[in-house]
Amino acid sequence: MSKIVATLIAGLFATSAFAAQSTATAPTTTQAAKADAKADKDVAKADAKEAKKAAKADAKVEKKAAEAKADVAAEKADAAKTKAKAHKKAEKAKADAAADKTAAHADQKADMAASK
Repeated sequence: MSKIVATLIAGLFATSAFAAQSTATAPTTTQAAKADAKADKDVAKADAKEAKKAAKADAKVEKKAAEAKADVAAEKADAAKTKAKAHKKAEKAKADAAADKTAAHADQKADMAASK
């Protein structure tokens, strides 16, 4: 009978040791889960910050591109205006030259008619 009692007592000790072990690992698992959750949360925050910064950088690039396009458009408009002015001056000069030529031709005809 003493062997049976000894076996039962050894079983109780083994069970209590196993029970103590599983309660000790439960908080560790919970702490590990909390640490994992915190790490995941930190990673999510970092990803969100990175995405926000990337969006800001993209917006800056788009803004600079828009400004550059506006500058190019303004320069094209100025060039077109300058070209139009030059064309107008050239047309005026051509008209003046034609008028001078006509006047000179008329003077020449008048001189020929007067000399005959």
